[in-house]
Order: sequence, then structure tokens, then C-alpha cells
Amino acid sequence: MTAHDKNQTLFEQGGHRNVMLRTFDVGPEVPCNQHVIIDGTEAMILDPGGHKLYSKVFAATKAALGNAKLTHLFLSHQDPDIVAATNGWLMALPEMQAYCSKLWRRFVAHIGPDRLLYDRMIGIEDGGCRIALGNSEVWAIPAHFLHSCGNFHVYDPVSKILYTGDLGASLGEDYRVVTDFDAHIQYMEGFHRRYMSSTKALKHWLVLARKLDIETIAPQHGAMFEGREMSQRFLDWIDSLEVGVDQMEPYDIPT
Repeated sequence: MTAHDKNQTLFEQGGHRNVMLRTFDVGPEVPCNQHVIIDGTEAMILDPGGHKLYSKVFAATKAALGNAKLTHLFLSHQDPDIVAATNGWLMALPEMQAYCSKLWRRFVAHIGPDRLLYDRMIGIEDGGCRIALGNSEVWAIPAHFLHSCGNFHVYDPVSKILYTGDLGASLGEDYRVVTDFDAHIQYMEGFHRRYMSSTKALKHWLVLARKLDIETIAPQHGAMFEGREMSQRFLDWIDSLEVGVDQMEPYDIPT
């Protein structure tokens, strides 16, 4: 059995745990990582995914909780691989509170009844916020236009893990932790140049990210960057990229 086939504890200290759920993706959809942060009796799931994976992710999350309750749901942005099953989570867990950018609150409401979605979703202001979780807190870190106009990452100051959503994503590799950064670039570069919308946005994010004490960077797709050295390699690589609108070429009328 590999790490892909079981829940993986990334950090554990006292009553605080960070768990990466087993891999459930099948078929043509983009593979996604689901993470759970547990502190004391409360837990948060990050970007839980769509309908195809809902029942399996729900069961794996329950198995990871121990005596804690799932009280928080965090949505980094509006993509279907993140929000599509939100109404299922909120229907099954009436004590849960959801968080997303204020820009997407009324859009996400389209996928379910207002009483399950809009009325139970906190819209995060552009500057981010700190969210109480058990005896600690997690920070919603602004990452706008990387790639969504309303986009947040989650930083856990206890484990020092930065959950970066689509930033740092890789596609096509068969491992969960990056051990050879140079060899890993091939799985990231095309995605970042097209899906990250602005080099200026990347530079703003880097100023903020370099203020954080980071042990691990955990994207929503692909492999993680474990350790300070590998995390720094990723930040330095991002600093060298030109992405999105800054590298566009003119289009012509299709023929």
C-alpha cells in the first residue's frame, strides 16, 4: 500500500494534526488533493472536491477525525473541483461553517439551496482573515488572480504548512512529495504559465509568502514541497516566471 492509498499524517503535535487524504480520483478529471486540519475537538477540510468523489472523501475525512468534529469548510476559489459538492457537506453537517472569497459567495450559491449555502457561507474580505479552529487558528492568505480573482491560501502557523490551492500545482507525476525539484518543473511549468493570470500578482504574493515561516507547501494538485529548502526552491522558481496575460500573443480570426 502506498501513500496514495491511505490517509497520510503530515504533522502531529499534541491535539493538532494535519492529514492529507488518500487519492480517490478516477477517470478524466484533474487529480485533486484534499487536506484536513484538526485541532482539539474541531476540524477544517480544505477544497473538498466535486460530486464524483464526495462519498469517498466524506468517509475518509470521518476516519481521520478521531474525536473531533468537522466544523469548518474552506474554499480557496470557485472552481468545480473545489466547490461542486459543498451543499452535500453542509447538508450532512449542520454545525459546519463554510468560508470563501466574498466575490464568489453569490456564485457558489447557485449549486444548492440558500439555507445550505449562502446563509452558511462567510465571505472573506480581500485582505484575508484569521479563523479560529479549536485552540488555535488558521490564516486565510490573499492570493488573488492566482488564478482566480478571489483566491485565498491557508497558512497553519502550528504545523507551518502553507496550502496553496492551484499555485504549485503539478500534473502527470506519480509521487506525492517532490524530491528532485529540477525534474519536477516539467510537471508544473505549462500549468503555471497558462493558469496563473498575472506576473504582477505572483510578485505581490511572493512578498507576503516570504514573511511566513514555511515548512511545507501543499498544493491542491500534485506533489508537495516538504522542508524549508524545497519550499524555498519553489518560491525562487515562481519568482523567475512570466505568466498569464504578460506572455500572451495576439490571436487572429479562426479559419
